Amino acid sequence: MTLYVVGTPIGNLSDLSSRAADVLGSVHAIACEDTRVTGKLLSHLGIQKPLVSVHQHATAGKLREVLDLLGEGKDVALVTDAGTPGISDPGGLLVQEAAARFGSALRIVPIPGPCAAIAALSVSGFPTDRFVFLGFPPHKKGRRGFFDRVAAEEEVVVFYESVHRAEKALAELSARVGSRPVVLCRELTKLHETVHRGTVEDVTRALKADTMKGEFVIVLGPKGWVGKGGRV
Repeated sequence: MTLYVVGTPIGNLSDLSSRAADVLGSVHAIACEDTRVTGKLLSHLGIQKPLVSVHQHATAGKLREVLDLLGEGKDVALVTDAGTPGISDPGGLLVQEAAARFGSALRIVPIPGPCAAIAALSVSGFPTDRFVFLGFPPHKKGRRGFFDRVAAEEEVVVFYESVHRAEKALAELSARVGSRPVVLCRELTKLHETVHRGTVEDVTRALKADTMKGEFVIVLGPKGWVGKGGRV
């Protein structure tokens, strides 16, 4: 029995690896975040498989359904709506439960693929030998503390933000990080992919002038970063 953790495209379907496609076509069932989204991907690939929804509000019964399939010796693939399962994604709970239930009897195999955070870091121009990934900021409770932590970090910080809160996130940063550089990535790998660079104020102006919507990845440069010369 094998649980495959499969990275899927974050926008451009051509980014799905041939290995990922082979795995999706070979397993007994696919555990996914949203059956509608995964259904579209499988339709594009010409694959038909049973789908089990294991999103963040999934019942314990849904998790047991996948675990029972594994217990029967059947191979299962885990995917998220976009990107790598478990990275700021509820799929990690299934991996945790499966590892706890079956231990070394279960093979848990990563099938690497796209990740929005890594894609943004790769084009940021910041040193990325060390970085801190913080997922999505809280909507309300804990939001101030989240941005206090971002500002306090010495290294590169990368986090996600929704289209509705991107400007608010930049305002939170503006009040805390001064001229520290930032890179704002929107709709990575998609038709309207955009990358804005500069100070928080520069990026805020660019965002306000940009009417396109989409999900955001925000990368904050390390403290003291001055470009080619490194840190001051």
